[in-house]
Amino acid sequence: MGSIENPLPVEGDCFASDGDYLIPNVEMGSSRQLKIICIGAGASGLNLAFQARAHLRDVDLVIFEKNNEVGGTWYENRYPGCACDIPAHNYQFSWAQNPDWSHFYATAPEIHKYLLDTSYKYDLRQYVRFQHRVLDAHWDEETGMWNLRIEDEISGEVLSDSCHFLFNGGGYLNHWKWPTIEGLHTFQGDLVHTANWTAGIDLRDKKVGVIGNGSSGMQVLAAIYPDVHSLVSFSRSPTWVTPNFAADFAGPDGGNFQYSEEQKRELAENPEKFLAYRKALEKTMSGSFMLNLRDSELQQLAKEHLAEHMKGILKDEALSKALIPEFGVGCRRPTPGLGYLETLTKPNARLITDRIDSIIPEGIKLETGETIELDVIVCATGFEYSWIPRFPVTGRNGTKLSDLWKDRPTAYFGLAVQDMPNYFVFLGPNSPLSHGSAIPTIEAVTKYMLRMVWRFQTERYKAVVPSPDAVNDFVQHNDTFHQRTIWGTKCRSWLKGGKENGKVLTHPGSRIQNIHCLLNPRYEDWEWKSLSRNRFAYMGNGVSVLEQEGRDSTWYINDANCGYEGIFY
Repeated sequence: MGSIENPLPVEGDCFASDGDYLIPNVEMGSSRQLKIICIGAGASGLNLAFQARAHLRDVDLVIFEKNNEVGGTWYENRYPGCACDIPAHNYQFSWAQNPDWSHFYATAPEIHKYLLDTSYKYDLRQYVRFQHRVLDAHWDEETGMWNLRIEDEISGEVLSDSCHFLFNGGGYLNHWKWPTIEGLHTFQGDLVHTANWTAGIDLRDKKVGVIGNGSSGMQVLAAIYPDVHSLVSFSRSPTWVTPNFAADFAGPDGGNFQYSEEQKRELAENPEKFLAYRKALEKTMSGSFMLNLRDSELQQLAKEHLAEHMKGILKDEALSKALIPEFGVGCRRPTPGLGYLETLTKPNARLITDRIDSIIPEGIKLETGETIELDVIVCATGFEYSWIPRFPVTGRNGTKLSDLWKDRPTAYFGLAVQDMPNYFVFLGPNSPLSHGSAIPTIEAVTKYMLRMVWRFQTERYKAVVPSPDAVNDFVQHNDTFHQRTIWGTKCRSWLKGGKENGKVLTHPGSRIQNIHCLLNPRYEDWEWKSLSRNRFAYMGNGVSVLEQEGRDSTWYINDANCGYEGIFY
């Protein structure tokens, strides 16, 4: 991608003029120089770097990453047992195939290594400025630019930068938080959060309490059990514990397994077989969307099957009553908890569902009056669920994103926000957040975004933003649709902003439908502001870039593909 000295659009010579209307002396289809800033070098940022370089011209891309390495959530989450519940071969980029995964379900260190290796192999690190934290972003209507302040965390210097497009790849589960429990920091033992794990913490022969029973709570509980003296799980609500996703392809009882060297070699040397394997996994992962309909026969069968599955492992009526939910499967994201239920049946493990009153120097005090003495408290209590970025974002007419999303975050197909021109967000509210692997969704969203940028770039626009009517219609469709889904029923879930009866923040349909929706942008849902007073100024000096030497200027008489393949890039 090219470099740009001045981020503001620079006009070519005037071809013709009529008063204040000037026709630029450019060929139609010419791409004007643009600057893109992306926040975050996790999977979204790395994919954007690869796809923008492959599909755009005349673009300068900069990625600001607050950490000192790529990887996002897989760099930050280092708690014991941290792993992905998606099969590893489907948690990878389509353009960076890896047949060498060690296990069916990969651990966080192996996923981070994959992202790290990918950043080197495809030379993506050249776009990343590490340990640069965005402080604020402000839209300038006059220039059609985003102005940012960024802190260099090494030098402490505050820098300024500008861009035509701002991409937010900071992640929706990134801002971890302590639980709001009285006396939390009076505890005299070790206090640690799963999303901010303390390296080298010694759990051997310690009395350990784990607060929370989401995926991280389940994983850390099972992982640390062999080393501790005793283990207490504080869980305020029941949850469905499922066999791992794509269990038909996994090991015995849906468990993990290690690939042999022969299996790795076979996948590496047979691309067609490798693709067929990944497609079969993907089809199983996508599953039947009917499971998510609240009154479907499949939903009822799933509840009955999983209840029996959990009872069979727990073999204890009190534990079963405490852990098996009344709400449907999927209202909270189903959690494959390999070893979690088994750990709770151990003699030195205890499940406590009574509410916590406070934390005191020696441990945790319950509302019943009982005190649980502990050496270590592990908070697996999740993240800030508002989707509001950690830094102020101010859009058109001084609209603050924090105000816009104060009561409820809304986004057009989970990727763009009204009053925030030239702004895209990865996996925003109403993305397919509980539908299999995030990587294919990230790739589909990125391609959509780049189609928008390409049109903006070649048709000489200054600003583009989803119209309020389109956003409102999408939200109305979402809310009406989710009256039928299991997500819309009563349960506390981050898919509803951490609320029991909150609005559903996942896509109103299957993941396949979401990707289908993104194939062709509905340009009519967007407000486009031209650089010129005449919308047809992009036609320029009367000729097309397709008339350049080396291009096929008679593509329209080709037989194959209606004559359109390959003419746009």
